[in-house]
Amino acid sequence: MRTPWQRITRHREELLVGLMRFLAYAGLTLLFFGLMSIQNWPLRHLSRTLATTALTWSAMTLAMKAVYGGYDVGRKKNKPIISSMALAVVCVDLVTYLQLQIMNVNENRYAHLRLFGVDALWLLLTLIAQCVWIVLMVRWGNKLYFHLYPPRRCLLVLGSAEERAPIQRKLDRYALQWKVTDVALADEADLDKRIDRAEIVVMSDVPDARRMSLLKTCYDLHRDVLCKAQLQDIMLSSSAPMVVDDAPFLEMDYHKMTLSQRIVKRLMDIFISALVLIVLSPVLLAIAIAVHAEDGGPAIFKQKRMTVGGHPFTIHKFRTMRVQTGEPEHSATTDDDRITKVGAFLRRTRLDELPQFWNILLGDMTLVGPRPEMLANVEKYKMELPTFVYREKMKAGLTGYAQIEGKYNTTPEDKLMLDLMYIESFSLWSDVRLLFRTFTVIFKKDSTEGFEK
Repeated sequence: MRTPWQRITRHREELLVGLMRFLAYAGLTLLFFGLMSIQNWPLRHLSRTLATTALTWSAMTLAMKAVYGGYDVGRKKNKPIISSMALAVVCVDLVTYLQLQIMNVNENRYAHLRLFGVDALWLLLTLIAQCVWIVLMVRWGNKLYFHLYPPRRCLLVLGSAEERAPIQRKLDRYALQWKVTDVALADEADLDKRIDRAEIVVMSDVPDARRMSLLKTCYDLHRDVLCKAQLQDIMLSSSAPMVVDDAPFLEMDYHKMTLSQRIVKRLMDIFISALVLIVLSPVLLAIAIAVHAEDGGPAIFKQKRMTVGGHPFTIHKFRTMRVQTGEPEHSATTDDDRITKVGAFLRRTRLDELPQFWNILLGDMTLVGPRPEMLANVEKYKMELPTFVYREKMKAGLTGYAQIEGKYNTTPEDKLMLDLMYIESFSLWSDVRLLFRTFTVIFKKDSTEGFEK
């Protein structure tokens, strides 16, 4: 059981993180209102402008925290926290600045709406100061947290010995949070004592019956558990509690989208894809010229991909590899010599995906959904993993949970689980969240990591 000292330690951790979170957001708030009030005198005293701006700032901060996450020191590395908080504060500042400038159109301030000029320079200075504050608070916060709290002792429970290497590699990337001090196979007899010595138990592909037994043991001993998601877990993850007479049930709906949701989702696809294609047309033209100029080949790469119901369609992307005859032999690998210089930049920044907005406008794809896979890969994955077909419940998407949290070389099984996490918990709000979170992919160096040769 968890000792009194362990309970006190957990409360101290929560108190420390809560205090650092308060300092982080208080600093962002003071920087915005302090710097913006230099040019906007109504923010210096109690006024309708101050009250409205404060309300807008608070509401947007809560909304962006729900989208990007917050000051998660002790749980995430520096870079993901910094990039997420920086993107969030940019959205918050821009919306609040727009509201403030609208409020400033009155007889005492401006005769018309002013979005640029001196006010915009102060906004830029505010954003720079806030980003510096975020970097300092995140780095200082994680450094202090991991100095005070060493890595938690981790028991790794495996279904088979072959699973150890890949799981160990993933856990080793979070060495400041978890330290694998013990490794066991699920069928070993003395696991109760070994669970009692650990602080957290990580289970990977443990057979169902044995996993349930171990989960009960962890529950009895008050141990935290990190359990690799399996298909049945994700299927029931969005189920709703339901009582039939006096018997408790879990209700799982197969059809996740209602007719109204389908209509709204399609309207979002049409509006956003058309807007992007129009606004970014100069960028699209410049990229097309750069791709063609490097080797004289076509700017657009076309390939058959899979979408909802297993139907093939032709995807459009900016070409990032040398011109080849026929279909590519395999997906991109690490240090692939087929990738051009311009292509390497496009892949790293994800700009090669922009022509897919044309596919979205046509209705072949949607903004948020499972990644559209190569036909050859789909057939191969279905042979190895028959449940891979479950991804075809929804239309292929430009972005999604697997595209944001996964990598180019994520295993087919993990790719399926990430896609099913999105499919089984679908909502229009989750689409909005994932669209905003897509920008964080640019800051992930390993997101375009190729397959091993």
